Amino acid sequence: MTSRTNSAILGRDDPSEQAAPVFQFSRMENLLRGRRLRRLTVDGVDAVFVRDPVLVRRILVSESKNYGKGELFRKARNLSRVGMLSEDEAMHRHYRRLANPYLRATKVDDYVPAMRDIVRDAVSAWRAGDAVDVQAEMCRITCSIAVGTLIAGLSPETTRALSEGLSRLAWEMIRKPLYGRSAARAARPGASGRLSAARKEFRELLATCIADLQESPGPTVGWLADLLTDSDEEGNRVLTAEQVCEEAVMMLTAATVTTASVMSWTLYVLSQNPLAEERLLKDLMQRRSGSAVDDGGGVGYTLRFLMEILRLYPPVWISCRKALSDVMLGDHALAAGTNVVFSSYLLQRDPERYPDPHRFDPDRWSSIQLSKIDASYIPFGIGSKGCIGESFAWQQLEVILDVLTQEWKLSTERGGHVRTAPETTLHPRRLMMVPRPR
Repeated sequence: MTSRTNSAILGRDDPSEQAAPVFQFSRMENLLRGRRLRRLTVDGVDAVFVRDPVLVRRILVSESKNYGKGELFRKARNLSRVGMLSEDEAMHRHYRRLANPYLRATKVDDYVPAMRDIVRDAVSAWRAGDAVDVQAEMCRITCSIAVGTLIAGLSPETTRALSEGLSRLAWEMIRKPLYGRSAARAARPGASGRLSAARKEFRELLATCIADLQESPGPTVGWLADLLTDSDEEGNRVLTAEQVCEEAVMMLTAATVTTASVMSWTLYVLSQNPLAEERLLKDLMQRRSGSAVDDGGGVGYTLRFLMEILRLYPPVWISCRKALSDVMLGDHALAAGTNVVFSSYLLQRDPERYPDPHRFDPDRWSSIQLSKIDASYIPFGIGSKGCIGESFAWQQLEVILDVLTQEWKLSTERGGHVRTAPETTLHPRRLMMVPRPR
């Protein structure tokens, strides 16, 4: 494995721009073509970049005990250091178990009526012909859904305030750079700027809600209440109110930024593919009436459409692990402390697995089966660190898509050029769309 510097991978969206450098996917593809692993320096961090989906699955599943959180994860983490983001693996598992009852598929089904009402209220405020910032709108919708379903017992006013505060935080998080000097500045304690201010504002709102729950004379229910009452075998509280606040900020942000980015790409791609739009609308209508018909492969068109969006635009587009001891990854010896980097964007656009990989083709999922031996499709991750909110996210995507498309047809502004922004999530750089009544 030869060594190259990050200048071969990092570039700018536009040479005239003075923004922080971003990943250039074409450069990554060229550097890694024909190689299962390659040593690179990524933003000053020496790492081994893994392109082989079989080896990535070993890192995440069969040999996951050999790998901890990597250096790039540490740089990106600025919301919490407890609960599911703790370095302590036992604590991570414990808080996954606490969240699971509120995020499992059977529970998520109960949220659907509330989700529909939230989306309907949001999109009914749009005005025909007036351009909307789709990413900002998707932030508002996903944040309202997260707060409205996962936190119980709040007044309408408190729910609205929390949703608006979370939306501002999510919007800033989506655009947070992961690399370069801008990322380093954003990660510093007390860093100034919009992201820091949005985080502080939301934490203060959430801290007030937590204090109200603690002072409530009657029993409280829900995920937040479970965090507050979580105790050890001797009856001692595990987390302080401040730590509960940190965990809630992390969970609620994670539940929104990824879905908002995916939904933005969904609406953009839909506007560019009229035949796919026609088939999708038909399938959604049939699903609402209970008369959906499988048109191939055992997977309905709506699911195939969303699977293809997530293949092309995985929100968590790059990940990093660190070898906890000397390990063998395939035929390659890695020393303890080695950072191992892999990209779901590249894995999911591998031409050996996906013919014509950059083409949007939902029907490819009529014949492709999800692999159980590799990591060629991991939009939500896999293994013990996989996204605990996957069922919640799938339901959100379908509900938002269904309710929104019943009322509006969206088109991009004339002359608009949409670029990919690989920052905290993989999102459109700017996406203004014009709604027209169906």
